[in-house]
Amino acid sequence: MDVKEVVREKYGEAALRVVTGQGAACCGSAPSSCCSGGDPITSNLYNALQKSELPETAVLASLGCGNPTALAELKPGETVLDLGSGGGIDVFLSARRVSPGGKAYGLDMTDEMLALARDNQKKAGVENVEFLKGEIENIPLPDNSVDVVISNCVINLSADKDRVLREAFRVLKPGGRFAVSDVVTRGEIPEDIRRNMLLWVGCVAGALEETEYLAKLQAAGFQRAEVEPTRIYRTEDALSFLADKGIDAAAIGPQVDGKFMSAFIRAVKP
Repeated sequence: MDVKEVVREKYGEAALRVVTGQGAACCGSAPSSCCSGGDPITSNLYNALQKSELPETAVLASLGCGNPTALAELKPGETVLDLGSGGGIDVFLSARRVSPGGKAYGLDMTDEMLALARDNQKKAGVENVEFLKGEIENIPLPDNSVDVVISNCVINLSADKDRVLREAFRVLKPGGRFAVSDVVTRGEIPEDIRRNMLLWVGCVAGALEETEYLAKLQAAGFQRAEVEPTRIYRTEDALSFLADKGIDAAAIGPQVDGKFMSAFIRAVKP
């Protein structure tokens, strides 16, 4: 099974967890790893006011690592595209920020997540939203059609990040903004550790080193690219994740201390 199918299956299962009332969606494979609410990547990203404005199922389905809508400086009248929109939480928050006159698109490849998102849209009563089925490597929108591309802990899951960034560049209008939350790494991580980290959580599986991320943005045509860490994961975070994975967490934890982080990545299309 390739990366795309693994991601599709995992996020389909996450959506079904929410729909069937089993609780929050999980970033990791084992329910105990983060559905307990102790996940340092996905916990406490949205404030109480933001949560209160949304259907509970949109909040429960959030598998992000940041809050791009709080950092993207969205303006009324703008068109926003969320890559890998899941249950729709960032799409709905964006739609409110760009009203009146603006629109928010959500793009997802997983049927179960799209069904959940469209149901959440009805519950939320948000009109200026459209959910699209497709892959972030092949965005089904025309050139120069959106003002802002956001994403929340999804680009790291793609096996072809260069293509994702080229597609984001293509659909942005001149002067458009790339404003995503993602997991990145800092400094060298031993290969055996990186392989073991695949068992940490899916969110970390394909994380780019921060300088590599900046280089890829530049190669896609973006300017003024920067990476701003928003949450740095420490030894104790690794211990909590790896506790039920059959790995010597005590040995690995110190070697990854401070090397994985959630970050806000921004760039501009000239």
